[in-house]
Amino acid sequence: MLRNDKRLRIQRAILSWYRKHGRQLPWRKTKDPYRILVSEVMLQQTQVNRVLEKYPEFLRRFPSIGVLAKAPKRDVVMAWSGMGYNNRAVRLHALAQQVARHHQGSLPQSCETLLALPGIGKYTAHAVLSSAFGRRRAVVDTNVRRVLSRLLWEMPSTSGRMDERSAWSAAETLLPKRSFYKWNQALMDLGATLCTARAPRCSACPAVKYCASATSMKDRGRRKRRTEPAFRGVPNRIYRGRIVEMLRRSNGRKHMSVTRIETGLFGRNGRPSKLWLAELLRSLEKDGLVALRLGTGMKRTTVSLA
Repeated sequence: MLRNDKRLRIQRAILSWYRKHGRQLPWRKTKDPYRILVSEVMLQQTQVNRVLEKYPEFLRRFPSIGVLAKAPKRDVVMAWSGMGYNNRAVRLHALAQQVARHHQGSLPQSCETLLALPGIGKYTAHAVLSSAFGRRRAVVDTNVRRVLSRLLWEMPSTSGRMDERSAWSAAETLLPKRSFYKWNQALMDLGATLCTARAPRCSACPAVKYCASATSMKDRGRRKRRTEPAFRGVPNRIYRGRIVEMLRRSNGRKHMSVTRIETGLFGRNGRPSKLWLAELLRSLEKDGLVALRLGTGMKRTTVSLA
């Protein structure tokens, strides 16, 4: 447990650094819950620079929850081009429809109700409550978890981090009573710019003298990633993304033959497993990304965006 005086010194140091070095991001200049939600969904597993490019484009196309809810899902998936992890677009569209149908078109301000919406987890719910509604809520994303792990526990290597439950507990303990929004943003910026995964710049960190890991941490390589379903050494999620992108290039409306999809993925001489491809397409259909028009056998089956 941190002594109160040390906690205050850490807060002051990091907040002072943030006032000078915080990133100027468009979603930090609004209190519109919808715009903040869109940014949070986009930032899941996507680099900030890519989001900065797509965020204004998406909002021009879908400026409100109501507009997004009324749009065909196909159009939303088309607009998500280049962002990856296309399921996010499907869930965001489903969320907008649910909010329009059951919450009069406004995001609810209850954490429990937010968590019941499609695609909303604890981090996103807390981020929206803190950023849009001024609620005192801790947030823990990948960057914050890494910063707190190093700051409060002696990490033996750059790949070390505390378990998620402990990270949330630590974030709630350190959360200031007043400048909680700025504090949350400061921790994320610190993790994104100085306390990075592979090469932390400890000498420039405002909290280095309070950090339990600053002098003990060694670079011992990347954390081992969890194995994921793959075909010929390429993760299935990559193939899924390529199929969706092929359909986007056909404007999403054309029913593309499975044979053409095979050629697009593997070339004319490629021979993918028919069973594997069928399962991949069915998974895309199950997730609401594509529609299958079944024929007599796979060769006569066609695919389009849902």
